[in-house]
Amino acid sequence: MNGGPAHLIVLPILIPMITGAMMLLYDERQRRTKLGFGLASCLVQLVVACLLLTGAEGTKAGGGNAIGLYLLGDWPSPYGIVLVLDRLSAMMLVITGILALPALLYSGAGWHQRGQRFHALFQFLLMGLNGAFLTGDLFNLFVFFEVMLAASYALLLHGSGRERVGAGVHYIAVNLTASLLFLLGAAIIYGVTGTLNMADLATRIPHLSAEDRPLVHAAGAVLGMVFLVKAGMWPLSLWLPRTYMAASAPAAAVFALLTKVGVYVILRLGLLVFGAGAGASAGFGADVLIWGGMATVVFGMTGALAAQALGRMAANLTLVSSGTMLTIAGFALGQGDAVMLGAGLFYMLGSTAALAALFLLAEPMSREQGAAAVLALSAELYGVDLSEDEPEPPDTGVVLPGSLTIVGFCFAACALMLAGLPPLAGFLGKFAMLAGAISGVGDAALSPARWTFVALLIVSGLAAMIALVRIGMQSFWASEEDLPAVPVLELLPIVALVVAGGIVLTIEAEGVMRYMQRTADALLQPQIYIHGVVTAPPVAEGNGG
Repeated sequence: MNGGPAHLIVLPILIPMITGAMMLLYDERQRRTKLGFGLASCLVQLVVACLLLTGAEGTKAGGGNAIGLYLLGDWPSPYGIVLVLDRLSAMMLVITGILALPALLYSGAGWHQRGQRFHALFQFLLMGLNGAFLTGDLFNLFVFFEVMLAASYALLLHGSGRERVGAGVHYIAVNLTASLLFLLGAAIIYGVTGTLNMADLATRIPHLSAEDRPLVHAAGAVLGMVFLVKAGMWPLSLWLPRTYMAASAPAAAVFALLTKVGVYVILRLGLLVFGAGAGASAGFGADVLIWGGMATVVFGMTGALAAQALGRMAANLTLVSSGTMLTIAGFALGQGDAVMLGAGLFYMLGSTAALAALFLLAEPMSREQGAAAVLALSAELYGVDLSEDEPEPPDTGVVLPGSLTIVGFCFAACALMLAGLPPLAGFLGKFAMLAGAISGVGDAALSPARWTFVALLIVSGLAAMIALVRIGMQSFWASEEDLPAVPVLELLPIVALVVAGGIVLTIEAEGVMRYMQRTADALLQPQIYIHGVVTAPPVAEGNGG
């Protein structure tokens, strides 16, 4: 990307950073003003992400410089800081924008008044997310990870409450340990290879000596553990259900994307550094991803079936989604399966939007005494004091007629998406994954791992449908009292997520699936990324940076 358009790449980082810093200057009594600035920031970020995705789609996976670059300080790669845009990172920026705007609007119903600095923290969280998707080196990936995690710590604790503080302490302890391991793994890699630039690292891995290769594998395992903690792979995910259930509704909706950050980094680093061109290191860790991902699916669907509260059920279904993507990442890394990878990316887009909508639905569906008594029982079982942790949001004064009917339709749409049933896009994504798994790559179609994955896809969809139908019947039909009306500021974000992740994705399924397949093809051709980054000259030499 040359000239002016290249500067679009840095805007997803600059916009939330500047907006968040500006909000720190405002008094906490000016929350409505902050909400307006925050919504404008999220809208602009979404527009910029769509422009970047349009530019990324116009590139060719078969050759040439198919990535966009931004050389900060105009230092040449790999010595300077480089931001890299390709199809995958552009897609993740769009997903972030699609989730952030409704979640922030939902907070305007009163959730942003539960504590201090909500809007600034929300913007810094977006800055960390966008930076993690765009950065081209491990050190800055660590920096953006820490920005993202620091903001998520505060957002999780936002609103206080015994259960929230308890979950927050565990969340912080786990992630601080992961951060320490991140530094350790990065230090070993730099000590052995002399670089932290991802593309430059990929060029050096095939030529490692026999003495140095085990050290790099050890560092890769340490880093993999860090990203698998964030992706929620079992048994590193035991902290996740309680944490996501305890978070406030708008924070939990964005947290649905945090597990996908781990999946993104595993796809990026795994296919780039340990892909087919990595020599003796090719396919490193693939079996761990395949079997660990399937174990995560089993753990998640078991937790969803056992859960009595919708928030805990949504958290466990997040693990099912993450485990599915980790398994597909393992097949892509070990067997070069582009068909399953493209289908998995399509599934990830729809399931993430549906999970975010489900987290937003959890609170209105369990508010006051409108939910069945089993919700109160589950709150007692898990030690949640609903009266302390989730006081009634302030009355917004605007309630849309027929809001409960709309809530019911939105819940049904989320159930169909997560279970993978027609006619919505969740069915298309799961069907494409099943087709890719059965067709396979050569003799790999006969492997036990693939048939196990096929069985788990079907069983996990059935488990999700059983769990969600049970909660729906208890909330809408088995209740002796009617659910309270839902304010417009809570209803519109839910509808927006369902429309974007369900209806629009279903209507535009062919084009989106084609984009995802091209993304998968490009990921399995790492030389495109490597060539674009390593050979990028600074602006003074004629290349936009």
